[in-house]
Amino acid sequence: MFYFLIITLEQLAKEIQILTVSELTKEIRKTLEETFIQVSVIGEISNFKQHISGHWYFNLKDADALVNCTMWKGFNQYVFFKPQDGMKVILNGKITVYPPRGNYQIDVRSIKPAGVGELQEAFERLKKKLESEGLFDEARKRPIPSFPARIGIVTAIDGAAFKDMISVARRRYPLLEIVIAPAKVQGSGAAESIVDSIILLNDFGKVDVIITGRGGGSLEDIWAFNEEIVARAIFNSKIPVISAVGHEVDFTIADYVADLRAPTPSVAMELATPSADEIFGYINDFSYTSLQIILELLERKTNIVRDNFNSYGFKILPDILNRKSQQVDQLISKIFQNVDKLIFTTKNDVNLFSATIKSYDIQRVLKRGFVLVEQNSKFVSRASDFIKGKKAKLKFYDGNIEINK
Repeated sequence: MFYFLIITLEQLAKEIQILTVSELTKEIRKTLEETFIQVSVIGEISNFKQHISGHWYFNLKDADALVNCTMWKGFNQYVFFKPQDGMKVILNGKITVYPPRGNYQIDVRSIKPAGVGELQEAFERLKKKLESEGLFDEARKRPIPSFPARIGIVTAIDGAAFKDMISVARRRYPLLEIVIAPAKVQGSGAAESIVDSIILLNDFGKVDVIITGRGGGSLEDIWAFNEEIVARAIFNSKIPVISAVGHEVDFTIADYVADLRAPTPSVAMELATPSADEIFGYINDFSYTSLQIILELLERKTNIVRDNFNSYGFKILPDILNRKSQQVDQLISKIFQNVDKLIFTTKNDVNLFSATIKSYDIQRVLKRGFVLVEQNSKFVSRASDFIKGKKAKLKFYDGNIEINK
């Protein structure tokens, strides 16, 4: 005998708990997030990306596993360095689940290098990269002006480094004008702040040299000057840049790129400005030396003039001048004679021309008994031109007679 068991899906669901995907994910998320509220994990960064929103997305991995990580802008702005692929770090955060993809991730709250060695390795990696691109080439570095009118300073205005630079400038070169572009020089956002200030001074344009730096500190404190964006801002600056990070032994990436490296901010200001005392000393030395040179030159020239005055050639000079003066007098007399002769000849020519003109005077001709015959408003000069029977006018010296026939 066979028996059949008929059961509905609703009854089956009651017998066996069946979850939807969303419900399962929700349970997993609840379990993970309540269990791993606070975790510290060490691993190597890979596939690091900074979103346009400012959030960071990356993976943390070791030899056998990989986990997704997210660090929101509100937290990553407190990180003093820029994470790089391959850097070993320790991060703190909590486990969260991203339901749309069903995977878990670490919601990072803080991150730091696993050791100083990690920062040094990142430093060497960036240094090698920028060096290969030519950012450290000595040939492209520009000279620092000897007498700058304005110096731009990029640093924290509440720091001792800024006060030291101002003090040095006042002591060495009071004529100097200083343009201040305040910047954050430590911690999160410091690199971006330094870049913005360098660009601002370049846009302003009326600056002869830029000093960027800060006082000394640990590798973490000065790390902003090891960031790639700072190096490229210095490289792209149209104005010469002095890097002045107060760490006299070690170099930063900014030191390699800058046109000049100074061990401290105070030394940077000394290198960028002439000393007023040295200038006055130079002026005094120049004035004294110039006076001595002028006096020696005058003495040499005086001796030359004295020697020439006592020489035979100079003694006969009055005779030469007298002879030349006599020749000039003779030439002047000859000129006057020629002028008189020319005037006389010209006067005779004028008289002759005047007499000739007078001989052609019509009144003189008529006075001698000649008559002018005018007919049809024209003078008749030939008998053949005279028209008989037509009115004519006879012009005598003492009057005119008209002939009607």
